[in-house]
Amino acid sequence: MNLELSEEQSAVRDLAASFADREIVPYAAEWDRAESVDRAIIGKLAKAGFLGLTIPEEYGGSGGDHLAYCLVLEELGRGDSAVRGIVSVSLGLVGKSVNAFGTEEQKRHWLPRLTSGEALACFALTEPGTGSDAANLTTRAVRDGDSWLISGAKTFITNGTWADVALVFARTGGNEPEQRGHRGITAFLVPTGLPGFTRTEIHGKLGLRGQATAELSFDGVRVPDGARLGEVGKGFTVAMAALAKGRMSVAAGCVGIARACLEAAVRYAGEREQFGKPIASHQLVQELLAGIAVDVEAARLLTWKVADHIERGLPFATESSVAKLYAGEAAVRAANNALQVFGGYGFIDEYPVGKYLRDARVMTLYEGTSQIHQLLIGRALTGVSAF
Repeated sequence: MNLELSEEQSAVRDLAASFADREIVPYAAEWDRAESVDRAIIGKLAKAGFLGLTIPEEYGGSGGDHLAYCLVLEELGRGDSAVRGIVSVSLGLVGKSVNAFGTEEQKRHWLPRLTSGEALACFALTEPGTGSDAANLTTRAVRDGDSWLISGAKTFITNGTWADVALVFARTGGNEPEQRGHRGITAFLVPTGLPGFTRTEIHGKLGLRGQATAELSFDGVRVPDGARLGEVGKGFTVAMAALAKGRMSVAAGCVGIARACLEAAVRYAGEREQFGKPIASHQLVQELLAGIAVDVEAARLLTWKVADHIERGLPFATESSVAKLYAGEAAVRAANNALQVFGGYGFIDEYPVGKYLRDARVMTLYEGTSQIHQLLIGRALTGVSAF
């Protein structure tokens, strides 16, 4: 693996860094307090080409490889992880799934709209009763002639109230053994304006407060068979393929959070004086800073390894779990250490580290909890499922 960035990758990283500093960082605290990112950011992300990364140009994408994608998400995560989540879900989980599993008609209909920012997507897998146990979801799709009727509920859906299309996973199998669990799930691209589709935004979140997170309800929502993404009963394959890359996206965003913690803590340590000198000169403060720095570097390299495996066509699911597990926990450690450097001032939202801690905490929960990833890694090592 070559760790030296190409000219194109460096240019993309610099563009993303400049974008974050100009369009995100100055407004992150305001969006957090208001519990809503300014929706104008979607058009700006699209204009910069960030909503089309890794998607072929023939479908409106901006091309690029997965390392460039990680570089962008690190910078967006450094600015505000709520913004990073918009891209991770609409492009990373849905756009890439359409590109990988969609028909030519589905690609030409949805991808240009998603990459241009004309449309936004959400990934509707999690349900009130099934989070980690996604294979036993209960939302159901029943055939009715050339259509399907979808009924059920989803929750904690990023982009849920903003999305124009939802990638919905529903049970289509019967009670036969071969159709139970993950074998009976099918994926559908469902326009959110259809009759019977309702959305309720979730407020009062600990972190990612600017992100539009929603509960979705389906009451006999009718979609044509042409809305089906992939084969009947193969939806779980679509979901797991999306999440394997999605975990890389989350990991890259976690690197961004940890880096923001490091930069804020180093800056503050040079400015704040105690005992007659800057606190940066105290040994234990330097220990805190060093811990954050090591976590940033290690998490970044683990994330880049996933991108490298994807580009070379190598298996990457376990590597993605490793990166997501480490980077998620590292972001929490980084935020805790940064808050300690800030002392009491870190406890008020005049300074950014409290937000970093709140945003980092959810990274150990979604797209697979830290405990689930430990089990996945353990199973890869031993060949034994410990569920």
